[in-house]
Amino acid sequence: MAKYVHYFGNGQAEGDASMKPLLGGKGSGLCEMTKLGVNVPPGFVISTETCKYFYDHDRRYPDGLEAEIDANVRRLEDAMGATLGGDPPLLVSVRSGAALSMPGMMDTVLNLGMNRAVLDRLTKRTGNARFAWDAYRRFIQMFGDVVMNVDRHRFEAELDAVKKKSGAARDTDLGAAQLEEVTNQYLRVYREATGQPFPEDPRVQLRHAIDAVFGSWMNERAVKYRQIYKITGLLGTAVTVQAMVFGNLGDSSGTGVCFTRDPATGENVFYGEFLLNAQGEDVVAGTRTPQPIRDLEKAMPVVYKQLVDIKNRLERHFHDVQDCEFTVQEGKLFILQTRTGKRTARAAVKIACDMVAEKMIDEKTATLRVDPADLDQLLHPTFDPKAKKEVIAKGIPGSPGAAVGRVVFTADEAEAKGGAGEAVILVRTETSPEDIGGMHAAKAILTARGGKTSHAAVVARGMGKCCVVGCSDITLDLDKKQFTARGGVVVKDGDWISVDGTSGEVVLGRVPTVDAELGAEFEKLLSFADKFRTLRVRANADVPADARMAHRFGAEGIGLCRTEHMFFEGDRILAVREMILANGVEERKRALAKLLPIQREDFVGIFREMQGLPVTIRLLDPPLHEFLPQEPEAQAEMARIFNTTIDVIRKKVNALHEFNPMMGHRGCRLGVTYPEVYDMQTTAIFEAACAVTREKKSVIPEIMIPLVGSVAEFDFFETRIRQIGKDVMARAGVNVAYLVGTMIEVPRAALLAAEIAKSAEFFSFGTNDLTQMTFGFSRDDSGTFLPAYLEHKILADDPFQTLDRDGVGRLVKLAVTEGRSARPTLKVGICGEHGGDPSSVAFCHEAGLNYVSCSPFRVPIARLAAAQAAIQGKAAKDAAL
Repeated sequence: MAKYVHYFGNGQAEGDASMKPLLGGKGSGLCEMTKLGVNVPPGFVISTETCKYFYDHDRRYPDGLEAEIDANVRRLEDAMGATLGGDPPLLVSVRSGAALSMPGMMDTVLNLGMNRAVLDRLTKRTGNARFAWDAYRRFIQMFGDVVMNVDRHRFEAELDAVKKKSGAARDTDLGAAQLEEVTNQYLRVYREATGQPFPEDPRVQLRHAIDAVFGSWMNERAVKYRQIYKITGLLGTAVTVQAMVFGNLGDSSGTGVCFTRDPATGENVFYGEFLLNAQGEDVVAGTRTPQPIRDLEKAMPVVYKQLVDIKNRLERHFHDVQDCEFTVQEGKLFILQTRTGKRTARAAVKIACDMVAEKMIDEKTATLRVDPADLDQLLHPTFDPKAKKEVIAKGIPGSPGAAVGRVVFTADEAEAKGGAGEAVILVRTETSPEDIGGMHAAKAILTARGGKTSHAAVVARGMGKCCVVGCSDITLDLDKKQFTARGGVVVKDGDWISVDGTSGEVVLGRVPTVDAELGAEFEKLLSFADKFRTLRVRANADVPADARMAHRFGAEGIGLCRTEHMFFEGDRILAVREMILANGVEERKRALAKLLPIQREDFVGIFREMQGLPVTIRLLDPPLHEFLPQEPEAQAEMARIFNTTIDVIRKKVNALHEFNPMMGHRGCRLGVTYPEVYDMQTTAIFEAACAVTREKKSVIPEIMIPLVGSVAEFDFFETRIRQIGKDVMARAGVNVAYLVGTMIEVPRAALLAAEIAKSAEFFSFGTNDLTQMTFGFSRDDSGTFLPAYLEHKILADDPFQTLDRDGVGRLVKLAVTEGRSARPTLKVGICGEHGGDPSSVAFCHEAGLNYVSCSPFRVPIARLAAAQAAIQGKAAKDAAL
């Protein structure tokens, strides 16, 4: 018979850290700590397999589960010497916990087991009526909110009303009598909202709470979180039922959250926060601003020393940063959770490198520790330190970085405006899990309450979002949609502010930015990665400045230089338009003669910047209409410049109009009808290569013909290219080694790869167009329907962001295999933006490509992703042996 419930307590556990897929991160961590002898309150874990069964069988449970739960409740009661609903009373927490951490996305219920009778028993046993009433009112609110979907703001309004009547600034200022009044009001709110009295039977409470936690696996925020982070393949959440310990028994008690290292910077310092006389929800919910963990040494020196010893022990045991929750009950320390700590990209890089230096992990493990996509956080600008700033508030730095945007006060508005491309900053009193969509869409998050371990800070760090929390300098007025900052400055909905998540500063208006400076650890991590990867990484760069940036980030060549992008700079577009307006070949050649020296100088600059690394140059690809103005005013200006009539311009624009230009007169098709265009570009490439070669510098040009669909098309151009190269080199008196190849972006080319490879020396997959033509999706119009495809799980990912392995990937593999069967030395790469997507990079490694090419800022991402693909691929092969 299957086992669904696993017990832990008193040094023994029916699980360990290796059972994370089955017990979830929380449950497996509790089992592991129990076996290590850490003081963990006993409890039991209902497995993720139960969650899967629950959803596979119309929210029903497997046979025998109820009996297993009952048996483990009795075992827990025996261990605690207390009973649910009895005397002495046992109270428990009911918590979620999937195999991958999803902070705040699923539900928790604390103090379960409270009722009127238990209230009296707790009061009698503890002699602390205030504690008993506080535990009861907290339980009613959490049960009402989580289990019965009662709006939590209704409870909070009652609490605020009693605080106001009593003149209490904080919850802890309320005495037993006031908390009794709050509790009675909560019971009334619950009855009015649900139409039934609050359940008194602890077994009924437990059954409903377990239902609610399993149910939270599919709540909107949890589903959205998994979509954002592309979390797939999990069985579901586990449910942990654990004996309660209480941090709200007075000033000898407390609760906190800590990290074994700073998750924002990566520094090897103890990091965290705590509150005296509080329960854990107070820290993470941000309802009170907590104290830094270092102050615990003064408040509870013995407990602090114990906590430091435990955090060091756990980090050494797990070989990674740990995120721990703890409670102190009347001077006794309990650890309620340990899990791998979420961290910013900067922290992840530093921690990985530091742990290698400390001999805690090896270079291979360090390479696997950092999510390649997270490196994007380190490669973008920060605020210019020389800029003048009007600082209007300062809070607690929650997640580093800098952001500028317009203020919005609701998550829905942030999601709507952010999704439409607007830069917005979400300003809240505190965030809650329901805000996840708006947080993801916003450039930054600013909260008036909360600390470094509040929901806002933890989620922002995971997203790489700039975040400032606990900003008591601002007072929100949500009715007026504004906040008031220092000196009475009023900031309204839609006003611009700048947020510095590193300093905690909030600045009025827009602050200019400067390029990010990459630290020594960043370069060290990439040096680790370069030892393991076999896939080369190039960059897409169109001008010398792009090439310089690519080289800075470690690109091993240029995989795509789009010659048409050079045409849009300055007055160059005029020469292009003159060529388009030309009547006949001779006029066209005269216009192209003006472009040739311009293109040549650009190529010279790029060759110099790349210092002997290969440069793949794509001949003109886009349709000619893209170079002509579409607006009447601009057409009139063009007519004036070329001393012609606007009718002439309009006729040319209309003549070039196509119903489906992406499949029309573009790429090599332009070269067939206007061969002089490709001849000019080829001449410029060879003249530039010869000029740089004369400077005693190495040059490796690779000339790429776009949109080829047949070997005849390729051969038409290869003959011309090689003749022009021969003529230019003869005039220059130098020899330059070069390659001629093609982009594989038409499915027919992939199918005929063996024939084309007999002539082509390299293939570069243009995966943007190959995806478009394979799916039959218009890249420019698919945004109107792809979101629905993703929502209904018709597609797992946007195929323009993550390479479609089943369809497009199959064509790529076919072309690689067929092409190399005809030419074993065939060099193969991709040059669409898929080259910077970690999942797509992994596919390219598996498919045996030589290189990927991506935008300069994504080169470090691709380098790390390629290393991880190599390490994981080797591990999989070794495991199969």
